[in-house]
Amino acid sequence: MGEKIKSILSINAGSSSIKLDLFLVKAASQNSERVLEASITGIGQAKTVLSVRQLAGEKQRRELTIADHAGAIKFFIHWLDETISTQTITAIGHRVVHGGPEHNQAELITDDLERELKSFISFDPEHAPAALQLIRAMRQEFPNIPQVACFDTAFAHSMPRIAQLLPLPRKLEAQGLRRYGFHGLSYTYLMSAFRGLAGDDAANGRIILAHLGSGASLTAMTGGQPVDTTMSFTPTSGILMSSRSGDLDPGILSYLHRRTGMTIAEYTHMVNFESGLLGVSELSADMYTLLQHEATNRQAAEAIDLFVYQIKKSIGALTATLGGLDSLVFTGGIGERSAPIRARVCDNLGYLGIELDEARNERQVDLISAHHSRVGVHVIPTDEAQVITKQVLETLDINNSGGEAHHGNN
Repeated sequence: MGEKIKSILSINAGSSSIKLDLFLVKAASQNSERVLEASITGIGQAKTVLSVRQLAGEKQRRELTIADHAGAIKFFIHWLDETISTQTITAIGHRVVHGGPEHNQAELITDDLERELKSFISFDPEHAPAALQLIRAMRQEFPNIPQVACFDTAFAHSMPRIAQLLPLPRKLEAQGLRRYGFHGLSYTYLMSAFRGLAGDDAANGRIILAHLGSGASLTAMTGGQPVDTTMSFTPTSGILMSSRSGDLDPGILSYLHRRTGMTIAEYTHMVNFESGLLGVSELSADMYTLLQHEATNRQAAEAIDLFVYQIKKSIGALTATLGGLDSLVFTGGIGERSAPIRARVCDNLGYLGIELDEARNERQVDLISAHHSRVGVHVIPTDEAQVITKQVLETLDINNSGGEAHHGNN
């Protein structure tokens, strides 16, 4: 008999998108093969698009008429039934951005956990509602398929307590207010890939991981463990991002409320969807577009400069927490694909031992530092879906259970 093949569905629900990856996994190994990628983007916006790429075939792209997440989820489930033999799906993994103070590893989704996830909407009002809506729909549609929550905040649970504390009244800590850190699934993948690329000694050294995409953060690592990170209680914090503000003076909300009558809801929308690169440039949240216009558009140039400036400051601060630096790793859409941004971030960081090789950086090879650089600078494409698949397998112990994953509703 041939080796039995499992199929794992990895789902990532964002505030305006749903992404899906289908992996085939051999029952006797942890090796997985991605066979399908699909996404619905622009949910609730002027243009909603379905993009599909089957690894053995061509890409497909078409516009959809969908008003909101409910419509997108309904379409998504119908598309799944038409496209994939859902009877072959062994398990489903969901990216959940915020796991609150207790959840430090992936967990089987039960009715109890689903109810708890509802309470996390107060922690993460931008992502949690969409993720929970999708989880409910998928559990209702596929009640016999075990589903797993993979928490983005789990990675930083082992940070030193001093890095988790917020300088607020102690009583608020009991309500879950602390620094959590995000992009944990991405950082989990990066550390595994970096270990395979550079070896155990490098992976246990002093590392800064820079996830630079529409959301952006940096994390300091030593001994294979996180020491500190730029994001804090919510993914809006840290450095500025595509449309998120990053850290702000707490007095700004009070000022805007007194001066303009701005409500908390309006302020929350502004700092998440109207700020960052978009707000500063008043042109675009897309780095590629800004780079194309920086020579003729002062605001675009300032948005880029501010992005780079804050990353450089964060590298300096995180290096201080590590007591030095051995490796810098770029990932995310900007980190992986923008040679100019990587070059500007690393410029004048020679005092830390960072020296780029211009030709390597332009070619975007995995090692872009100069031969004489004391710090190794790397570019590693991230893969959160791979991590979700691995965590699903580990949580359900599919490989060791003869193909039957135990699951339930209570």
